[in-house]
Amino acid sequence: MNTMNGLRDVVALGGPVVAILLVMSVLTVAVTIYKLWQFAASGVGRHKVLSGALAAWDAGDESGARTQLVKSRSYLAPLVETAIKMPKSQALSDRLDAEAGLALARLERGFRLLDTIAQLAPLLGLFGTVLGMIKAFQSLQTAGASVDPSLLAGGIWVALVTTAVGLAVAMPTSMVLSWLESRTARERVFADKALRTVLMPHETSPLTLGDGTEEHA
Repeated sequence: MNTMNGLRDVVALGGPVVAILLVMSVLTVAVTIYKLWQFAASGVGRHKVLSGALAAWDAGDESGARTQLVKSRSYLAPLVETAIKMPKSQALSDRLDAEAGLALARLERGFRLLDTIAQLAPLLGLFGTVLGMIKAFQSLQTAGASVDPSLLAGGIWVALVTTAVGLAVAMPTSMVLSWLESRTARERVFADKALRTVLMPHETSPLTLGDGTEEHA
């Protein structure tokens, strides 16, 4: 009850700008909760079993790789399974890269909204402050010769409420977005490594030198 009263007082002081910022903060919380659920359901960052399957495949143990792959809950497991089953070709590599890109794009859904909130919230707060300052100076002009310094001081601190609220919304939103982007960046690197591991031959291929001779790695 006290929290609701406090929010009502802040909205009353800051006006519609603060109300908009509070709606934006609710959107940030909602998107953050959804992304945490999505990351957990997709197994983002939890590729221990899949890494074991890739290591087995890289060592030439195809049956061991298939056995471990079945146990993996990673969203990349179906792509790796397809790469193992299908004949290796450039067309397959391109298709799997596209599928991996689509899966990562789903993980990045909502990032644009968070980025917009992080950039727009401080500007909205500043806009509310400017409007508040205009209102405060208009009150001083109306007062004429009988100017009360407390009138100006009160108008200024009320105007600065919107800036404080804007920063309070923008800073955590920016932190959450940075954390989510770092997670998806690591996922992109791991996905590329996983597909390249499966699509490359197990055996060590000879390297052809410039003079036509072959050197075994």
